[in-house]
Amino acid sequence: MFSRTKGRNTSPGPRRSRTLLWTAAGALTLGFLVALEFAARHYGVAGPITNQAREVLFPPKSGGLLYASMALMMVVLTWRQRLIALAAAIGIDLAFLLVRWAAGIEVTGGHPFGNGALWVVLGCAVIALTRRTGPERALLLKGVGLGLLLITGRKTGDTWLLITAETRPDVLDPYVAIADHALGDPSWLVGRVVEASGAVGYNLLDFVYGQLPVAAVIVALYQLRNVATERRFPRHHLVRSFLLIGLLGPAVYMIYPVVGPIFAYGTGTEHWASVSIWSDTWSTRQWAVAELWPTTPPPLTTPHPIPFDEITPRNCMPSLHTAWATAIFIHTRDSPRLLRHAGTFWLVATLCATLGFGYHYGADLIAGVVFVLTIEAGLRSFDRGWDRAGLQLVAYGTTVFAALLASYYYLPTELARYPWLSGPVLLLAMASVVYGYVRTNAAQEAEAASTHGGGLAIAQETPQPPLADTADTGR
Repeated sequence: MFSRTKGRNTSPGPRRSRTLLWTAAGALTLGFLVALEFAARHYGVAGPITNQAREVLFPPKSGGLLYASMALMMVVLTWRQRLIALAAAIGIDLAFLLVRWAAGIEVTGGHPFGNGALWVVLGCAVIALTRRTGPERALLLKGVGLGLLLITGRKTGDTWLLITAETRPDVLDPYVAIADHALGDPSWLVGRVVEASGAVGYNLLDFVYGQLPVAAVIVALYQLRNVATERRFPRHHLVRSFLLIGLLGPAVYMIYPVVGPIFAYGTGTEHWASVSIWSDTWSTRQWAVAELWPTTPPPLTTPHPIPFDEITPRNCMPSLHTAWATAIFIHTRDSPRLLRHAGTFWLVATLCATLGFGYHYGADLIAGVVFVLTIEAGLRSFDRGWDRAGLQLVAYGTTVFAALLASYYYLPTELARYPWLSGPVLLLAMASVVYGYVRTNAAQEAEAASTHGGGLAIAQETPQPPLADTADTGR
């Protein structure tokens, strides 16, 4: 009476639709990269395609990123294949080092390693196209694509930042700085705390801040740990969230260009030169409104756009470091205790760093949280099939995000004049999106669990033939 395939759509329609969707997404991504390459060339800089291609031979900007990309690609390989791939990458890097040493080539920009990892990733793509067929080819190509997308995402982000500095000569920092009075000027407050912590506190936070991609790769590797055995990727994982955040965020930078308090109201990263171990330092003293950060919050005046240099990225609104750290926090909630604690630590430390280093205003962080939760809601709803609750949450998050940006621009003085009212309202707006996300996600997971449990119940209730009959039919 009951069939194991009852209620399951076995037609090729959904699979064909998903294939068409991914094909369209790939075509759009390629078109976007080509357009970005032409835009970068127009401003006299290399684009993401050129920067990625040159690292096949030249020292890469980040060797660690290339090895992290190879690690993501290797989730589709067996352990034996992983060891071979790692050995090949290291061997190729050693060969590059030997050739550069013999030719007297000094590596002054970038890292002396990482080319081997990129060669291995590209080699796996060739193997997939020439030595694999069917599902095995598709799985290996997905792994290669995952690794290459991580590299491309970084190159794309770097190009975006250059374009924001070139195309947005005026910045809106005075608007956000005034609106930040409603939140108690948290960047100025945390900045003084970081100053008081000295070199130890600064460099610890700087390490956490700079290694955010590494933390993301560790979480992603845990989520993708069963791909090699199950021969498929999970529906939702952190890499997708990271890439989409990095793709959509810079588009908002173009609409709402902000450089950050340490640049608009300080001396730039030169402020930390005496305690920094790793960070590059440069001065924006000649472009700053005044040297106020982190001692004196800007006075309450009518804000207006200010001109700024063509070097400093306009990468504050929203805070993508906050968005990425929040995504890590979200994706570690179902992980073992160590990863859960690490996700919480990375979120708190990243928030302290973004404010304490003077890179962001408090308003940026609120916008970043709403931004990432809206993206997460959209991705999870897409995976489970769009329903009313998912659509409502995405629409609500988008509305709140747009309202935040509009209030920072059109009502900054009003927000600053009534901080006892506007501050809680801004925090409640963010909290409402957090609450909506938690509630909607919990309901969707409960529905999925009940559906799965119902399927098990049906399977358990399916009548089975007697053991004797089964034995007879098997002879």
